[in-house]
Amino acid sequence: MSARGEVVFLSGATGFIGQHLYPRLIEEGFSVRCGTRSVERAQRRFPDRLWVPFDVEDSQLVRAALQGCDSAFYLVHQMGSGAGYHDRERKSAYRFRQAAADHGLRRIVYLGGVEPGGAISDHLSSRLETGCILRNGEVSAIELRASMIIGAGSASWRIVRDLAARLPLMLLPKWTQSRTEPVYIDDVVEALVGALRLQTSKSHRFDIPGPDRLTVEEILRTTARVMGHDTVGLRVPLLSPELSSRWLRFVTRGDLFLARELVKGLKGDLLAEDDSYWELIGHHDRVGFEDAVRRTLDGAEPESVAARGVERLASWVGRSVGSP
Repeated sequence: MSARGEVVFLSGATGFIGQHLYPRLIEEGFSVRCGTRSVERAQRRFPDRLWVPFDVEDSQLVRAALQGCDSAFYLVHQMGSGAGYHDRERKSAYRFRQAAADHGLRRIVYLGGVEPGGAISDHLSSRLETGCILRNGEVSAIELRASMIIGAGSASWRIVRDLAARLPLMLLPKWTQSRTEPVYIDDVVEALVGALRLQTSKSHRFDIPGPDRLTVEEILRTTARVMGHDTVGLRVPLLSPELSSRWLRFVTRGDLFLARELVKGLKGDLLAEDDSYWELIGHHDRVGFEDAVRRTLDGAEPESVAARGVERLASWVGRSVGSP
């Protein structure tokens, strides 16, 4: 399918995924319309892009943004808005689905989360319900499900990075033995672009795992090693994800509510059903976890003086604690 002349609406265009996806869409020949709550602010950051007002909770703005488009990316989540986000996400998905159908779009592409093997957190429950709502509409919707995405700007990566950098003594509660398959941002972008090209009039869901299956402990230890930090692990079987999330305020720079919700999603394994999607779109060379960490760290913005100082202290303490 030729992308030439096809108009794609990109919601979440100023976010982590949207910023990485936009250049690939342009490279592939799509005409991209970017949605944002603040057009003026977005234009200052990215003056070469086409911006339109967009708020997924405003029916008129949703309909206006989708008018004249052929397909759309739904890269919206409202977890950062605090309590009650589940209901807002549900209503927003129905609103977007109806507007897409009314304007005759051929495809919606949605990036959600992997279904857990055990108990499900509010965050993952909302992600899965959003995907289900979009797939049950009139427009063909492709739901892609990822676990942890590795890349500068990813909320889950920021937590991993901060924990690995700033905790010389690593507490290892039972949930750190949960397994997942982290995927690099460049592979996620290829998955999203591939979803536009799938030749189907139906809706589908696909998991998009990375090539490595790791425990959370292995993720933290590998990240610390790549960063050049020595860490000491202490197993604490009674520390739940809920309790663990409370001390994140002392470690991570990320939004605390967001961090809590993400950690609560680690009660069980987050593993893909299969990895057949990569073969389906012809993407065979996925980036391994350690390589993804190195690439992300190499391309990261410099830390503040204070943050670097904390990390140097953590590294020194780690070496001291680990010395005989």
